[in-house]
Parts: sequence; structure tokens; C-alpha cells
Amino acid sequence: MELWIPITIGAALSQCWRTAMQQKLRSLLSVNAAGLVRYLYGVPMATVILLVTLWVTGLPLPTPNPTFLIWCALGGIGQIFGTNLLIMAFGYRNFAVGTAYAKTEAAQSSIVALIVLGEMLKPLAWVGIAVGLFGVQVLSLAGRGLKAKELLAATFQPAALCGLGTGFVFAFTTIFIKLANTSIEGDSLILRAVFALVITNCMQTILQGAYLAWREPAELKKAFTTWRSSVWVGTLSALGSAGWYSAFALAPVALVRSLGQVEVVFTLLFSRFYLKETLRRSDVLGLFLVVFSVVLILAGR
Repeated sequence: MELWIPITIGAALSQCWRTAMQQKLRSLLSVNAAGLVRYLYGVPMATVILLVTLWVTGLPLPTPNPTFLIWCALGGIGQIFGTNLLIMAFGYRNFAVGTAYAKTEAAQSSIVALIVLGEMLKPLAWVGIAVGLFGVQVLSLAGRGLKAKELLAATFQPAALCGLGTGFVFAFTTIFIKLANTSIEGDSLILRAVFALVITNCMQTILQGAYLAWREPAELKKAFTTWRSSVWVGTLSALGSAGWYSAFALAPVALVRSLGQVEVVFTLLFSRFYLKETLRRSDVLGLFLVVFSVVLILAGR
């Protein structure tokens, strides 16, 4: 089995777990504060991962350059906006469906990667992406019919717009991360990826922390007082991001994000058993259509 496959699955599990905990924090924190804890408490764990990677590889720390820092900054800003949109989507629909809307990122990333990076996919993989998009549409209908009027209404509901926006922003974010990884020198792709994660997380903490200090000082204080829960959000975020960054360095963005749709399986379990949310039959059908699309994508890679 290629290394990027188990790394991606592990990243998807960590991301799903982190997002579920972040959804619970949403009752205590604002959208921006709930987003900040992901980076604020992620920096220490990301640093530990970097130190372990340095020890295992025995290689020196990569040397940053202006191009690398620019791509990290763009990727970090994109991740901030994408995370905020995802948290907003949860407010309109449940955790499982909100996450599924964001999974349009796989298709959007494939198109952006094709245009920007020239990454090609085989026809079967594109079929899988189409099946995944149909699964997301089934979720967005929330039990309604498949008539054109209903499809249009479902697509333009607030949760769908936030979720689609999340996927769009994250599609470009993954490209920026990939470009950051390739803009520095080093013998280990994973070491370069983890180094990029630490730099990006530090930038995100400063940027979103400064915004909260300026516009929501009371929420910034809450981000520290909720540390018992927030530290786990940051830890899981660092583990998941380390996996994503490493997978992007090892394989095409489109394949990594497409396989990452396996997150919907974990989402279904967390939604039902951790957040105690009720799922419709159409929700389950849509989720499994997305899973089937992952199978097709892997078969056609």
C-alpha cells in the first residue's frame, strides 16, 4: 500500500474528531474564537511532531525563503476563512450534513489542481467525483424531491452556500500548501511538510488572535478559559494537518482530497454517537454515495 493512503485516512479521522469537538465548543465560543483554538493549541503539538521528525530523519531544519512564506501565509488565511465557513454551516444544519457540503472540496480541488498544477486524473476517477457530488446533493435536499426547482432551492440554502464556500476556499488552500512544500529544499518530503505546518499555524495564531483582540476581546479571553476542551481541538488539528500536509507532498492533491472523503464515514459515527444528532435516511444515502465515490476514485487513480 502506498504511504499516502494510510496517512490520508488517519488525517481524515483526526480532522473529523477535531471538527466534532469544535462543534461542541461552538456553544461556548464565537465562530472566530472556535476557529482560533484550532491553531492556538495546535502549535505546541505541531512543534512536537516537527522535533520528532527531525530526530527520526536526522536531517537539518529546512531553510525558509520569501516564496515559501508567501504560500504559507496564503494557505493559512484560506484555512481560517474555510474553517469559519464550515462552523457557520453547522449552525444551519447538523454536523454530518455540514461536513458533507464541505466535501465538494474534492471535486473543486481536482479542477483547481488540473488548471494550476496540471495534475491529471483517469476517467473512472472523474466518475467517482461526479458520484460524490450527487451524494452531496442528496444530503442538501433534506428529504425533498429531485425536481429542478427543489434542486435549485437546496443549492442556495445557507448551509449549502457555506459548505460550498468552504470547499472552494479549501480547494485553493490545498494548492497553496502544495506550493509551499515544493518551494523549499530538503531530502524528506514529510519533514518539509511538517515544517510548513508549524510556520503556517504560527501565522494563523497571530492573524486570527490579533483579529479577536481587536474585534472580540471577550471571546479571545474565552479561548484561553476553555483550554481543557480547546487543547484537544488543537492537538487533533495538528495531527490531522500533519497528515494532510504530508499526503499532499507524497501524492497529487486531487487524489488525496478525494480519498479524504472517507471522512464522511467517521462523520456519520461521530454525528450519531458523539453529538447525538438524528440523521434522515436521505442523509445516510448521501453519505454512502460519497463513500462509493471514494472507491471509484481509488480504482481509477
